[in-house]
Amino acid sequence: MPDRRPRRPTLLGKAALESLGGSPDPAELAEAAHATAFLLVESGRATDDPAARARLVSLVDDVGLDTVADMWAQRPARSLPGALWRLYALREWVRTDAVRAAADFAAGRGAAPVPHVVAGAADPPTPEALRVLLDEVLHGVFAGDLAVALERAGAFCRVVVAGRVRRADDVEAGDPLEAAALTHSSASLHDTADDLEAAAALWRTSDLV
Repeated sequence: MPDRRPRRPTLLGKAALESLGGSPDPAELAEAAHATAFLLVESGRATDDPAARARLVSLVDDVGLDTVADMWAQRPARSLPGALWRLYALREWVRTDAVRAAADFAAGRGAAPVPHVVAGAADPPTPEALRVLLDEVLHGVFAGDLAVALERAGAFCRVVVAGRVRRADDVEAGDPLEAAALTHSSASLHDTADDLEAAAALWRTSDLV
């Protein structure tokens, strides 16, 4: 019986292309990034094998975040590779810093009830529940509506933003430096939420490339 598991496209980032000889052309890097992102999504959506999709969700576990960043992080935020980079980076943050992610999410869910519902179930928002939530969000890229997956990720960011703002207010009097760090990081994550939601709208009009 033939193997129906989708093969992951080779992630040829800048370092990998340089190892083949010479400096990569920026246009070649951009083309490779967009082509690889498209092939990754298509390979996941072309199979009904849960194990194959699970391997795509855990891509960073296998190849490392640096490899994914090398391939996609420099692409526009509102592009397919840019959106995928943000999804994998969010999952990796929750996987490696789940206690802090859970604290942010718990602090923000009351202040952002609509995004909390859109992001999905994580009640109570334990570290393990958030890891499961982000895996479910990324799984939606390969099974279901990719736009919904992007919107859920954007909503997750908005809940975390609300939590960090609340925590910044709580600690400002006693630790202004921590409050400033929380405010700065929340602003960056707010931009990420905007970009993911814009990417979802582009996907729905077949303009996310």
